[in-house]
Amino acid sequence: MKKLTTYAALGTLSIALVACGTAEDASAPASPDTVEMAADEALEPIVEEPVADPEATEDLEAIEGPAAVSEEAAAAAADNAANVAEEAAAAAAEAEAAVDAAGDAVDALEDIGN
Repeated sequence: MKKLTTYAALGTLSIALVACGTAEDASAPASPDTVEMAADEALEPIVEEPVADPEATEDLEAIEGPAAVSEEAAAAAADNAANVAEEAAAAAAEAEAAVDAAGDAVDALEDIGN
């Protein structure tokens, strides 16, 4: 019974495959007329003109620019930025010292091992 089902499925699939095929000769060389047809359509000039959308610029008046900053606030922000930069430089120096200490410890352990 299983063989009969297998053969029936194979027959059905082969008939479906034959029905989907075309009668064109696969060994025929491709001609430029059929190969470049899609490219010719893509290269045709565009005849439509762009259209202005008045709704796109309606709310431009409602948009506010950045708020004005006083000189005192700008100076305070610059001081804070300088303090952060100093702290970052100090942290980098500490990290570099830790790396150097770790390298020295590895060298000492290698000397003990040899």
